[in-house]
Amino acid sequence: MRSSMADSIISAENLGKRYKLRHLARKPSTSLREAITYRVNRLAARLRSGSGRKPAAAVTAEEFWALQGVNFEIARGDVVGIIGRNGAGKSTLLKILSRITEPTEGRIRLRGRVASLLEVGTGFHPELTGRENIFLNGAILGMTKTEISSKFDEIVAFSEVEKFLDTPVKHYSSGMYVRLAFAVAAHLEPEILIVDEVLAVGDAQFQQKCLGKMKDVASGGRTVLFVSHSMSAVQSLCNTGILLESGRVTCCGDAAETIKRYSSSTKMNTEAHFPTDPTRPSITHVSVDQPSLDQGTLLVKLGFRSPFPLSPPVGGLLLSSQLGTPVYGSNCRFHNEGFGQPKASEGILEMRVDNLPVYGDTYSLSVWLGDWQTDYDSKRDVLAFDFKHGHRPPLVPNPEITGFVATQAHWTFAPS
Repeated sequence: MRSSMADSIISAENLGKRYKLRHLARKPSTSLREAITYRVNRLAARLRSGSGRKPAAAVTAEEFWALQGVNFEIARGDVVGIIGRNGAGKSTLLKILSRITEPTEGRIRLRGRVASLLEVGTGFHPELTGRENIFLNGAILGMTKTEISSKFDEIVAFSEVEKFLDTPVKHYSSGMYVRLAFAVAAHLEPEILIVDEVLAVGDAQFQQKCLGKMKDVASGGRTVLFVSHSMSAVQSLCNTGILLESGRVTCCGDAAETIKRYSSSTKMNTEAHFPTDPTRPSITHVSVDQPSLDQGTLLVKLGFRSPFPLSPPVGGLLLSSQLGTPVYGSNCRFHNEGFGQPKASEGILEMRVDNLPVYGDTYSLSVWLGDWQTDYDSKRDVLAFDFKHGHRPPLVPNPEITGFVATQAHWTFAPS
């Protein structure tokens, strides 16, 4: 970042966090011979123990470094976007910064009061009411009762849960939890505000409201650390960025440059498979046809499985730019021309768009599954691919200037 060690509000020096992963030995199932050998060995171990009881399952352990060799400095007033793939170490870093967990090696220095929102209801007691939790959370942050009371009305107004203020928060929906938790964290004037992807639980309108509030916090000279998979949100909110890959910092500096580095490192893939939940409708796989892409056609296949028939099964998709900006979306509910009314518990939904009017670029695909009334499963940014038209106009405008939809405009001229 742009600060020196002397004037930084947060600094990390050779930070590392190690976990020990334990694995139980599993019964082999690849062949009859392996199964027989396994049972014989288990019987021998039981006889050797002399107890006749089942011996404890063999346990193996391995070390996993969630973070290693992490170094950075953050200046007061910086708005920092922390980005990276799932499992890159983002949440572990925030837990260390929030002092929820201690690093295995290295050290972290914080010069100011920290308020963090890492999970739904962080720091809330489920048996207490919303009103009581506002004062409890404020006290945890080191605020006096007078200070909390002076901000109380603003917190309640922002959270929009006034009607349920005297209800125990264990009865709140996840969205209500987030509203109140964010309102408390943002309004109690911490020097450092840390926010994880938890805002994704809220609706789009509330997310925009939270982003606006974080901008207000930053404009007041306080520091914000923001983890998000939405590159457009990071681009609009943050002035600096940290890119984590496999627990290490690979880019630290200007937010726009960090996003470009992340986008360029995204692995291209046109097919993905997922484990299913036997208790609810699930997406089994999704694919994009590469030969069709090369001809300017988007052809998506979405496989699903459900414990009960969906009437009808409904799929949806969203095509996004490298910055996370939505470019094109469709689902069977409003793009249903030629779509029948099947009733099925398993199958493949197919969506095709010929000559999709977007510029050649790298895009990501998100998909979801539901029926006519309910959404059941979703996969966010599961595929990444280059979309290039087979026939391009000789001049292609810069999409950062002209936008992402490449459809023809008709111009006329009338002399004065």
